[in-house]
Amino acid sequence: MPINYEVINPNTDVATTKTLLHEVIPLTGTIVSGTYGTFPDDDNVKNYSHGMFQSVYDYPYLSSSANHIFDLTVGFDESSPLSGSTGAVQEAKKINMYNQFSQVLLGYTGSANRVRLFESDLVLDESDPMKEVVFVNLSRLLTKDQIKKGSMSITLGTGSWAASDDSSLAKTFTDSEATENGGTLNTVGGDYGILSSSADGVGGIVFYQAGVMVLTSSIWSGTTDFYSSSADGERSFDEQLVSGSISGSADAFRHRLQNLQFNNTTEINSTVYFCRASHNKFNYSNNPTYLSSSAIRVKNLNRDNAPVSYITTIGLYNSQNELLAVAKLSEPLRKDPTNELTLRVRLDY
Repeated sequence: MPINYEVINPNTDVATTKTLLHEVIPLTGTIVSGTYGTFPDDDNVKNYSHGMFQSVYDYPYLSSSANHIFDLTVGFDESSPLSGSTGAVQEAKKINMYNQFSQVLLGYTGSANRVRLFESDLVLDESDPMKEVVFVNLSRLLTKDQIKKGSMSITLGTGSWAASDDSSLAKTFTDSEATENGGTLNTVGGDYGILSSSADGVGGIVFYQAGVMVLTSSIWSGTTDFYSSSADGERSFDEQLVSGSISGSADAFRHRLQNLQFNNTTEINSTVYFCRASHNKFNYSNNPTYLSSSAIRVKNLNRDNAPVSYITTIGLYNSQNELLAVAKLSEPLRKDPTNELTLRVRLDY
């Protein structure tokens, strides 16, 4: 245990910093559809008995190496023209999913505590609502602390069911207008930006901190067979949203997902401590082997009267002199009364 301690002045010897690390996350459509098993019963896709959403993994989900990629679900607002349709399947769940995401991400508005509608702008003026949508809830494993603004890109097939992978019929939407300094709006669920294309207009919105994309049905407005199967025949997006199950709509979306890419963000907060050793301090070692017969072992000549020590470790203590952290130097540093040292210790969290 040290005999003497050097007090760290919080005003002059402590600094805080924040570093943002970004990682590119590319997801191709082949991973989420057709790589493992036979579509739509892929081994990396998990459906649940409650039927409210579908989970997608990068490997068969029963594998110990599988990583969760995202969850998929669909929904529509209770004021949508689809609400109350004859023969609707899971209508209450689809409305509930829409309301749940809206409440969590946008909050309530108005004296009647009415849920806000997702909108294709950054005004929240209750205009241009997106009432029929697909929700892509990205895994926190991929998004980390948040999605980097301006990095989101998603490509979706809009041709026939058989030609869903035709790149010439695909639409790509990005948040290219969003930056760290603008092009976004802050709401209850954090910052969000618009996913758009110069050729195809608005495709949805992305919530950066929540890691959620909300994609509008208008992307497939001209697609008559958004979904197709031998049992159910061909269905447009609206028809599938009404008559199909949530998992069936998620299957149709996976079938049309060609590419998804974004940069995640990891925030590293750091506290930097400047540990100062003045010329008249830390020149002696507390190691019992430092002395031999009252003589300093590290002296080269007997006539060397100045003490000499080598700093190898820094310990940070609290006000009760309890050791909290230890920093090791890459090599010992010579310390004697003729020099002063300032050592920079960084704690990341």
